[in-house]
Amino acid sequence: MIWFVGAGSGAADLITVRGARLLAGAGQVIYAGSLVNPEILELARPEARRLDSSRLTLEEVVDACLAGEREGLLTIRLHSGDPSLYGAIREQMDELERRGVPFGMVPGVSSLAAAAAALNIEYTRPGASQTLILTRVAGRTPVPEAEGISRLARHGSGLAVFLSAGRLPELQAGLLAGGRRESDPAAIVHKASWPDERVIRCRVGELAEAGRRAGIDRTALILVGGFLEENRNRSRLYDPSFATGFRKAAHAD
Repeated sequence: MIWFVGAGSGAADLITVRGARLLAGAGQVIYAGSLVNPEILELARPEARRLDSSRLTLEEVVDACLAGEREGLLTIRLHSGDPSLYGAIREQMDELERRGVPFGMVPGVSSLAAAAAALNIEYTRPGASQTLILTRVAGRTPVPEAEGISRLARHGSGLAVFLSAGRLPELQAGLLAGGRRESDPAAIVHKASWPDERVIRCRVGELAEAGRRAGIDRTALILVGGFLEENRNRSRLYDPSFATGFRKAAHAD
């Protein structure tokens, strides 16, 4: 069995209990060395084989998985954050399926959640934001034309932009071209939950300069939207006048 495990956003104690248990029994760990906190690897046994996938191709990763399988080793394919977000896991799964090798996946704590914790925010706030778009700026890896930043910006909903810290000028230009105002709130969260985490609050019109001044060009999540502003609107869920399946509504005398 090959397990794709989310290592979490960075902090060693943000891996799930299930992921930690699998790591503890691993005979082989293939991990994204440029992104996974080395402390997390300490959860594996000292004798477990460790391979850094940042230097490997897809074919080499799959070959290593198969080699571990032949030796009877429990192989953990350790990805940063949650494997389902920009994890390039489906192509690995396709190869394993083609070769008849069973696999499973364990979700992880995404940098999306860790960034919210760093900022003490809620992405879905009453009267401010009920929609969040997860995307990236086109670079060496293209995005579909319909998913360009300027087009997504027109929706007016919140945006979480991954893998784009090195393209902040393009991101800023795309947001403005899509109708966002220079004064709209934005934030850059660098290495969310890591010991050297940094949080920069700014405005859309300041994104490129804020990133340049801070020297941030990778490993950051960029957030844009009304959820970053103060909002005193209460949710209906806990309003005394709102009935639920567990609570009757209070009626005014």
